[in-house]
Amino acid sequence: MQHLKTQIVIAGAGPVGSVAAYYLASKGIDVILLESGADCALDLRASTFHPPTLEMLDQFGITERLIKQGLKAPVYHFRERKTGAVIDFDMTEIADQTRFPYRIQCEQYHLSRMLSDGVRDLPGTDVRFDHRVVGFNQDQTGVDVYAETPHEIVQIRADYLIGADGSNSIIRKWLDTDFDGFTYPEKFLCFTTTEPLEEKLPNLCHVNYVSDPQEWMVLLKVPSLWRVLVPAREDQPDAELLADEKKNDVFGRLLGNGEAVETAHRTIYRVHQRVAKKFMHDRVAIIGDAAHLNNPIGGFGMNSGIHDAFNLCDKFDRIYNSGADADQSLGIFERQRHTTTHDFIQAQTIRNMEYLAEGESGEHGRRKAEMQRVHDDPEARRGFLLRQSMIESLEQEKQVA
Repeated sequence: MQHLKTQIVIAGAGPVGSVAAYYLASKGIDVILLESGADCALDLRASTFHPPTLEMLDQFGITERLIKQGLKAPVYHFRERKTGAVIDFDMTEIADQTRFPYRIQCEQYHLSRMLSDGVRDLPGTDVRFDHRVVGFNQDQTGVDVYAETPHEIVQIRADYLIGADGSNSIIRKWLDTDFDGFTYPEKFLCFTTTEPLEEKLPNLCHVNYVSDPQEWMVLLKVPSLWRVLVPAREDQPDAELLADEKKNDVFGRLLGNGEAVETAHRTIYRVHQRVAKKFMHDRVAIIGDAAHLNNPIGGFGMNSGIHDAFNLCDKFDRIYNSGADADQSLGIFERQRHTTTHDFIQAQTIRNMEYLAEGESGEHGRRKAEMQRVHDDPEARRGFLLRQSMIESLEQEKQVA
């Protein structure tokens, strides 16, 4: 068995774990980043970077690279599928609050690869792919982390362990913490296509949330593809959902000729709204999808995970480099991020989902009228933009001691 020693071990080299590793290494803290896969996963689920996230990543000199890699999306639409009516919101109205008054549409794996490659150039870091965390033991002075490789078990002694290992987190499962919430009854089906939807659907922007009682959808543009997300019945077999007949049906009703549309990917997701009871467990922290899950309407999932990473790593920087009290600092992380995730992220994503799925119901009519009122009122519209851009939640987080 190989024995290693470091200050902090991070499980998971997705965007959240890679951000944490880069942040800590840039502050002179020794890090070992473990990833079960052979490379950063080619994951297409998250593709939206919100203004506060771009502000954070700019500390690493990464934001300009993301902007060049992705698409700027200052405007997003809430659309009615049957009528084509649009309620539009323009983030340039909050340019006084951020240097980046837009979303960047760019697949998350680009960020993971940028950071996991860059962190290798920083002293005191070790990035290890094909290392799957299988267990850990913690005591008053540290954590023993055990990782499985294709050839052996590696034991790492560290001061702390960060679980950024996704929705099926082995770290969270070993902690045996409650993961309260619910799973949506329908599946989510995502197609990607190079079909130029903007040439076939009038007044389409890069980010479109389309409400409909039969089949709501999200239409998102990334540099090389359109992503089309639709709901699917829970009892419909996955094989049917991934078949050409389903693809032809979805795009036929959207564009008129589904058979002519070619897709690059077809993926099925189960979507959850869940928050772990605790994010900090003595010397073990969980962040990102390991700690909280929400539906994708609004693009908050990856962004809130990156915000977890920045908050937690700021506390570790204070502990290691400024002599801050560990229990006090990590307790603040727990309260700030748990409160923000539970009170804001969950509530906002649930509201966004309800708006799309309610279709022509009386409740949808009331919500639509309220959104139109918000759009037409400059002060209310500004508040909505600050909430949807995640600026407001981070400002409120600073008030949590």
